[in-house]
Amino acid sequence: MQKLTERIDDLKQRIAAWGKRIRRYTERSTRFNQNRLFQSDQKRLYKSLERPIVSGTGPAPNQADTVAFWRSLWSELINHNEGPWTEVVANQCAGITSMDPVIITLDDVAEAVRRAQNWKSPGLDELHHYWLKGFKSMKMVGNYHLASSYYGLHTNLSVSGETAQIGKLVRDYDVEKERY
Repeated sequence: MQKLTERIDDLKQRIAAWGKRIRRYTERSTRFNQNRLFQSDQKRLYKSLERPIVSGTGPAPNQADTVAFWRSLWSELINHNEGPWTEVVANQCAGITSMDPVIITLDDVAEAVRRAQNWKSPGLDELHHYWLKGFKSMKMVGNYHLASSYYGLHTNLSVSGETAQIGKLVRDYDVEKERY
């Protein structure tokens, strides 16, 4: 009987070793093929990497069954018992004083905009500092930033796309003076 269990263990170890060897081989061949494809056709490689991985092979669930399943979960009112630790934490936090509200004035916003570098990447509002500096009234910039930071509004004031810097126009351009 002991010989049989030893033989079974030996076979299990051999199977595991072969499985690891096959896994290493497939990973190596995948890497090799991707490297070769990268050297020959990068566009095709990136397209192959973007393909979605199919996770399920079975048929899609019925919509009515899915709706019924989630309704049954979310329609029941459940009172959770959070345990005594929540009361302990609430008692520990009771003595903490809240922070005074931060008041940001228009002068603070004007100073921050003035110090900002023109063509660094924009923030969540997607508005370059160059354009903020061009506003005639700092009150407009301040109100925009105060409202967007306070209410979490990030409206897009600019047209979507890229901002490009255009050089100055030369008024008195003489073709005769141009060297070729």
